Amino acid sequence: MEWLSWFDARDYEFARQVLQRGTAALYLVAFLSTLNQFPALLGERGLLPVPDFLGLARRLDRPTLFTRHYSDRFLRAVCWAGMAIAALLVAGLPQTGPPWVPMLAFLTLWFLYMSIVNVGQTFYGFGWEILLLEAGFTVAFLGSDQTPPPTTILILIAWLVFRLEFGAGMIKIRGGREWRDMTAMFYHHETQPMPGPLSRQAHLLPRALHKVEVMGNHFAQLVVPFFLFAPQPLASIAASVIIVTQLWLVGTGNFAWLNWVAIVLAFAAVSDPVAHAVFPFIPLEWHAGAETPGWWLAVVVLVTLLLLVLSYRPLLNLFSRQQLMNASFNRWRLVNAYGAFGTVTKQRIEIVVEGTLDAEANVPDGRWLEYGFKGKPGDVRRLSRQWAPYHLRLDWLMWFLPLRTVHEDWFYAFMDKLLEADKPTLGLLGRDPFDGERPRWVRARSYLYRFASRAEFRETGDRWVRVLLYDAIPPMELNSRRRQLP
Repeated sequence: MEWLSWFDARDYEFARQVLQRGTAALYLVAFLSTLNQFPALLGERGLLPVPDFLGLARRLDRPTLFTRHYSDRFLRAVCWAGMAIAALLVAGLPQTGPPWVPMLAFLTLWFLYMSIVNVGQTFYGFGWEILLLEAGFTVAFLGSDQTPPPTTILILIAWLVFRLEFGAGMIKIRGGREWRDMTAMFYHHETQPMPGPLSRQAHLLPRALHKVEVMGNHFAQLVVPFFLFAPQPLASIAASVIIVTQLWLVGTGNFAWLNWVAIVLAFAAVSDPVAHAVFPFIPLEWHAGAETPGWWLAVVVLVTLLLLVLSYRPLLNLFSRQQLMNASFNRWRLVNAYGAFGTVTKQRIEIVVEGTLDAEANVPDGRWLEYGFKGKPGDVRRLSRQWAPYHLRLDWLMWFLPLRTVHEDWFYAFMDKLLEADKPTLGLLGRDPFDGERPRWVRARSYLYRFASRAEFRETGDRWVRVLLYDAIPPMELNSRRRQLP
């Protein structure tokens, strides 16, 4: 019907291809990360076992496959199923069928991963978890190669990018003074949770450029998102600005798939003519004779209305003085509030974990050896690696310890596992100084870290300079009584 022609976004097939395949690729990474880490962190013998959590929760108010039964074998089956479906979507196979085929595939990914997030406790308490869930649900209704992309879903994806970017910008403006006086980037590259290989070089840039970074961030997050809804080519230009700024964050840090989700979703505003002008090999005509079935139009309209209704509270939140960051307003994790780094820490405090084989813990000449982590700073000579979009959950939580308290249940459980030389736990680390042997004692020490200057690096070869502050947790042995919390 001609009066419904507005529903078909025939000039956005390239956008759909990027959105579907890119989102599926990120789900593949998320399930792989879970497969490799969840059993050691949250499994039957993990640091925060899911069976214990479910037993204490009595009635879990969020949907999950694990409500009645959890086992590591079941968890692995869920991950393998999610990875298989995601791989098929990356290859584009479900998209060749009717629109309900990729829809069911994405909704399955969404529900499988939501089942994991809802029992993941603190290890899954990051904003990019709910961002991936919302992205997977929304992208599910982009249809297949047999139909043109639906305009309303592309607008809803642009609305998701708007909330992600504008929400983060408002959090910053309302947050620490460093975002208003343009000094935030004096510290960010050095104190961010998990630096990457280029973070030190970014930190050592002139301070004038760091102020340009802050101004560029404010422009990209507070001004540009409004142009995602503008006519072409303004919308594509706005998307390009967001993509470039997110790539800068990718190159200078490790934020799991947060930046990559933003990059993928921003393509919702990129039209085929603009994409073709930049990359001539991208075709202009994808759906010359394709028509949208009436039943599919009805499904998309109903989903659009649902997501619009659910947008009410997140919209109010954007302009609230008590703006929530990374919050869900419903049990299905749809249409959430986002934001990050409202304040920037000025100093980097690292918790360093050590162990010894000595019979006594406090001998003056005791030989303490340091455990090495995969991502977080430790060895002062080591160049940080690029891990994103893969997510190292233990390393990330280690960053929060000095900001909150080192006396977390999961961290004491981690120390106990080290004393047991627990193989799955040691597999989360980059280096076990005892090669699988049980240490007699372990302790946690607090250090002040900063990036070495270029002159210091030339003299010593050290990329970090660190100073011991104090013992955060004194030496403890297996089955020793935990120190009472202050």
